Amino acid sequence: MKDTAIPKRDLPKGGGTARTPVPMLDLKRQYEPLRAELMEALGRVLETQQFILGEQVEAFERAAAEQLGVKHALGCSSGTDALWLALAGAGIPPQRRGPVAGDPGELSGQGAAVVTTPFSFFASVSAILRAGATPVLADIDPVTFNLSAAAVEAVLDGERGAGVKAILPVHLYGNCCEMGIFSRLGRERGLAIIEDAAQAWGAEWHGVKAGGLGDAAAFSFYPTKNLSAAGDAGMVTTNRDDVAEQVKVLRNQGMRRRYHHDELGWNARMDGFQGAVLSVKLKYISAWNDRRCELAARYGRMFSRAGLAENGPYPAHGVVTPHEVPGTKHAWHQYVIRVARRDALREFLTARGIGSEIFYPVPLHRQEALKELGYGEGDFPEAERAAREVLALPIFPELHEDEQNAVVKAIAEFLS
Repeated sequence: MKDTAIPKRDLPKGGGTARTPVPMLDLKRQYEPLRAELMEALGRVLETQQFILGEQVEAFERAAAEQLGVKHALGCSSGTDALWLALAGAGIPPQRRGPVAGDPGELSGQGAAVVTTPFSFFASVSAILRAGATPVLADIDPVTFNLSAAAVEAVLDGERGAGVKAILPVHLYGNCCEMGIFSRLGRERGLAIIEDAAQAWGAEWHGVKAGGLGDAAAFSFYPTKNLSAAGDAGMVTTNRDDVAEQVKVLRNQGMRRRYHHDELGWNARMDGFQGAVLSVKLKYISAWNDRRCELAARYGRMFSRAGLAENGPYPAHGVVTPHEVPGTKHAWHQYVIRVARRDALREFLTARGIGSEIFYPVPLHRQEALKELGYGEGDFPEAERAAREVLALPIFPELHEDEQNAVVKAIAEFLS
């Protein structure tokens, strides 16, 4: 599909007096220039009365598949459901397959384990548990914050590696994981590769977009995402026909025929209103992502000119800024710095009306709900240190240059 430029009213204005406060995200700035287009799209749903799946969702699925360069794109109710559906579609859960030639079906995936990161949103692990598999964690790379391929190999060769059937790398903050190594591990060891691409719409690994790098991928369209719905919505993408067919069945209560349930599915369908909203926004996402790249580059220049940028990977007296790995295209869902005295800095920024966020303050292996996984403090030192040092700064396409200046100036004041 043809990309559309950002509407003129969306373009940021440089110079002038810095606006306060500086929001972490302001969706109203995105909405205003799209108001008429969005209302027209929502009106079509009301006119057709296709509130669940239907024409608007199908149109979005076709356009999304074309933009990502994948064979199948299947809308669903949330990013969390997308993760479960991607795992289930690839045969990871102990799910009863439908009967074939009189056979009542067999259970597949029982005892399966999935390797993923301890430094991600909770759904990356909860979806594995919901699928009936066991999460096995491996530490992160301190530069990218993504799942470390070396750590995954070590896990696969260790005691917890027995029974691993899949790797679930998370493209954290919009930055693709080391998919070359993960793909090799998948081929050599017969493992499914399931991308958690919830934050990575438009990210690329050596010319291939996130969503087409594994057996299946999960996207989130939560309102804060680069490509955002007007509520909860998600998508599974895949180039495998068998995975796509299974996802279609599972998202609709396990039905291949109406009221004939061949297996245990779920109500995980995308509604027509979300399909309509996403179809409109899909036309602008490439331009919005390009704008995020410009903002990220400007932050980098500002921190360097202010004498605050450090090489890292760990902060000393300044700021370790994120960077784009050669051969990749970062989607810049978040612009995340590392800084010592992170919590004090965040309080300082908040007092000055400057938004920030911590993604994520508690690694997954230290979450109360996951204590039965059997991990403890010190098991993943890189993830634990990152949780103490990361801070996300405002980055969204409509952010103004003087607002970025205000952010960097405040951080410089704190560090001085």
